[in-house]
Amino acid sequence: MQIEYTEDQEQFREVVSRFLQAKSTPIDVRRLMASNEGYDQAVWQQLCGEVGLAGTHIPEEYGGFGFGPIELGIVSEEMGRHLYCGPFFASSVMAGYALLNGATEAIKSAILPDIASGDRIATLVLDNLNNPEKVGSVLKANDEHVVSGTAPIVVDAHIADLLIVAASTSDGLGLYLVNADADGISIKPEEALDPTRKISRVSFDGVSSERIGGLNEESLNLTWDQICNALAHEMIGGAQHLFESTVEYTKVRVQFGRPIGSFQALKHRCADLLMELEFAKAATHHAAFCLATSEGEPFAASMAKAMASDTYMEAARAGVQLRGGIGFTWEEDTHLWYKRAKSSEVFMGSAHMHRERMMKMIEIAPSHNTGEQP
Repeated sequence: MQIEYTEDQEQFREVVSRFLQAKSTPIDVRRLMASNEGYDQAVWQQLCGEVGLAGTHIPEEYGGFGFGPIELGIVSEEMGRHLYCGPFFASSVMAGYALLNGATEAIKSAILPDIASGDRIATLVLDNLNNPEKVGSVLKANDEHVVSGTAPIVVDAHIADLLIVAASTSDGLGLYLVNADADGISIKPEEALDPTRKISRVSFDGVSSERIGGLNEESLNLTWDQICNALAHEMIGGAQHLFESTVEYTKVRVQFGRPIGSFQALKHRCADLLMELEFAKAATHHAAFCLATSEGEPFAASMAKAMASDTYMEAARAGVQLRGGIGFTWEEDTHLWYKRAKSSEVFMGSAHMHRERMMKMIEIAPSHNTGEQP
């Protein structure tokens, strides 16, 4: 199993970082979060067409670049660091993984190339974003592929062309393809704590759809793990930004005739934060290596999500507190990352849920005891 990034992967990170440094500055973030769409279409086309990020983990036969969770993690980490506003996570990550794991070959060949190129934006519609065991409890589909029910939180549904809907059926959890402008669909944008990631409430009132596959327990959990690992990378990137910017602030903020970073209490706070960040980063990278090789601990993705959630929030709190009064102001950019940290903490399951999920996986893991006496 891979344990560190290769030289090519580090070069790939530099390419992604340079692009986002130019296209996702705090000024851009503030402009986009105040808009109705929440993203810049020209930048999205550059991101997909010129840099090819939307197809990072999509196999070459479906129009992507054929990389995997490791490279996708690199992209997500840099997007979290620069707080990229756009449909990448909804379309490429969430919808992309659901299609790869549950759709038929014909559907993959028809839809994934458009997702990889950015020509069409898709989003995954789940009726529960807290626990995979509860997915399909509200959204239902009958034998005629008519979908009914409501999904309270759907990322970027307001700009999506395609909705990939997971709905329960008489034979398990089915995947359904619905055009966003189909009759019977209501997409209501919701006000959220984090305006950099737009969410909507999506209701289906007897909507005719096309069944494109399905997800069993194994493929649903794999999809959940893949999405959570990409999210954990994004959170680690955001935490890294907050840590670095906070340390720099303590070096230039002078109080009592000396930089506040020279005070022992602040040094200890930053050192503790650095250790927590490095542990979470190691767990997140390890989870990506496990997913890439289908080896390692089955609970690695949940461990990464739990640790990244706690670390991101701690970095956000420290970022506000160590800046003193200015950390609470609208003009200071720290609150942008703080809000993303708070929303991501519970998105795709809270740290508590993922630790409970880890324990269940450990309990049901097959024993490796051979019966031999030590």
